[in-house]
Amino acid sequence: MRIFLYLIAAAVLAGCATPAERAVQMQRQVNEMIVVYGPACEKLGYKWNSDQWRDCILRLDTRDVYQRGYPLTTTCINQPGFMQCSSF
Repeated sequence: MRIFLYLIAAAVLAGCATPAERAVQMQRQVNEMIVVYGPACEKLGYKWNSDQWRDCILRLDTRDVYQRGYPLTTTCINQPGFMQCSSF
């Protein structure tokens, strides 16, 4: 039992990150957002590395995060020769 508690404590402590590690992780996320959304914002007419361009990147990322986290329910009605599905 004691070993089990030590293993749980080790797992919890391993999940803790220092401020430097969190900063590196955030920088990676920002770089990924720039790679993914930067070209789209430029095509929308925003000048690269401007405040509006950065705002565009943040808005597109927020939209995608919202869509991924939004609960989606799909219901299908199936009858012989007919199938209708609704998602909401």
